[in-house]
Amino acid sequence: MVLVGPPGAGKTTVGELLASRLGVALRDTDADIVESEGRSIQDIFVTDGEPAFRALEERAVAAALAEHEGVLSLGGGAVLSSRTREALAGHRVVFLDVGLSGATSRVGMGAARPLLLGNVRSRLKQLLDERRPVYTEVATATVVTDDLSPDEVADAVLGAIEENS
Repeated sequence: MVLVGPPGAGKTTVGELLASRLGVALRDTDADIVESEGRSIQDIFVTDGEPAFRALEERAVAAALAEHEGVLSLGGGAVLSSRTREALAGHRVVFLDVGLSGATSRVGMGAARPLLLGNVRSRLKQLLDERRPVYTEVATATVVTDDLSPDEVADAVLGAIEENS
């Protein structure tokens, strides 16, 4: 199962719950990048730029899809890569959708999120507007996370996966 969605959708939190419930491991491609590069995503963005980060991300997603059998959480922008979108075909992909208000309250001021520096709410709205069609394109199921607890989102994900099996 692969979780996609914007910052603040709950991919990591819900991924941990799903992995625990399913008795499998959670793998997070952002964490893979940090581990392999030995520096934060923010440092990669600042030092090398977004294109360099996206290339690392594309490789991390491809490796995770090939190697990991459990729950996989992708970074919010991973689906921007056409290669990644192609690689996701045939996988159970759940789009954790979140509205602007929910995303803003969850990410706070976005200090650790390089694409959200500046006016967080305005930048989040732009990201949501730009990416929502791509998330929808790759998803085999969509769960709206607004006003749901992480446990309720996990329940909804499992229900959506069951319906689409």
